[in-house]
Amino acid sequence: MSIKVGVVSLGCNKNLVDSERILYKLRTHGYELVTEFGDSDIAVVNTCGFIQSAKEEAIETILEIGKLKEEGKIKKLIITGCLAERYQEQMAEEFPEADAIIGIGENKDIIAVLDEVLKGEKIIKFSSKLNAELVGERIISTLPFFSYLKIAEGCSNCCTYCAIPMIRGKYRSVPMEDLLQEAQKLADYGVTELNIIAQDTTRYGEDLYGKACLPELLEKLCKIEKLKWIRILYCYPERITDELIAVMAREKKIVKYIDMPIQHCNDEILKRMNRNSSHAQIVNLIRKLREKMPDIVLRTTLITGFPAESEAQFEELSQFVKDMKFTRLGCFAYSQEEGTKAAEFENQIDEEIKNQRADILMEQQAEISAEYNALQLGKIKTAVVEGFDKWAECYFGRTEADAPDIDGKIFFSSEKKLQIGEYVQVKITDILDYDLLGEVIGNESAE
Repeated sequence: MSIKVGVVSLGCNKNLVDSERILYKLRTHGYELVTEFGDSDIAVVNTCGFIQSAKEEAIETILEIGKLKEEGKIKKLIITGCLAERYQEQMAEEFPEADAIIGIGENKDIIAVLDEVLKGEKIIKFSSKLNAELVGERIISTLPFFSYLKIAEGCSNCCTYCAIPMIRGKYRSVPMEDLLQEAQKLADYGVTELNIIAQDTTRYGEDLYGKACLPELLEKLCKIEKLKWIRILYCYPERITDELIAVMAREKKIVKYIDMPIQHCNDEILKRMNRNSSHAQIVNLIRKLREKMPDIVLRTTLITGFPAESEAQFEELSQFVKDMKFTRLGCFAYSQEEGTKAAEFENQIDEEIKNQRADILMEQQAEISAEYNALQLGKIKTAVVEGFDKWAECYFGRTEADAPDIDGKIFFSSEKKLQIGEYVQVKITDILDYDLLGEVIGNESAE
């Protein structure tokens, strides 16, 4: 009788890639994979520990599964990922119900860990985070037509508010030949949309090749025949070069979408964040991107309430959001993370003020998003089918302007039956908050 294992992946899509590698190892070693923990013998929780809200979600998940174990519904609990890596000493103390707590460097040896646990051993093991796996076979857990290509591990930017370098270690690029091989396998599997991810994609190659090689990598990925959309996420503004912009503008497979987390626009705060761009540089970059790609979708993230952020500095940020009119924007109240430099800064901002400022920016962005969506009325968009909503009695999916899981949807009717992963032409007929409504007027080949 096979042993059933359930894996939950928390946090970002970079963590998801790690989980997919764990899934592959489990399946190839004879474990039966299940999606419900109530049906499993072993539960593996791949945690996130980036900011407070992510830590709380991870803790709640562990406690929920621990209760299932206490009730005899599962036999073993394994904890890995960023929360485990970050709080090594506290984890065993806080979660005695766990049978194994391992660091990210141990994920590659997950089968050996499970073997020991099944023998009744309790495992607490952490080696160098630099041992984290950079390449490896995966089981795609997303919809079959899209996936993520993680081109690097760790981060060396050392922003003062961020714990990632402590958790994941220094920036390590994946060799280009390995990435091209993995991308080809994904395409052969049926992936037509490839989302390029890393903590900083624009830094790719500096450690291996002595220069930033993202433009070269993108050009080579575009030659993979079966890929249709290639999307670039997590681009640091100071490393978005003219060469990168030119490749994005030239290559038809690269969707005109860029995720560029800037965090703030005030020069003093940017400096205290250890960010290497300025208000003027960011404005000039946005102008250049829009000149070269007039229809580009710009996504960013901002932090409100960074230590000592004055009312005037927040007002500057607020005006900046109004002026720049980002297509997509996420805003987070600053999270004071222990071990980071910013956590020790003086003049920490009150939680209520931080959240109030974040709410103000999101209200502004809601108006900007509504204006953007209104301009889409009557246009014809290429959309990829993600499923059928039986309650709304229509299909739903995404356009080039929508990254998986973080952006909006497009809902559309069709006179003929559609397949998940099919690309269709949709005429926009209405808007609904952050989403678009439309009707299919034709098909588009996934060349």
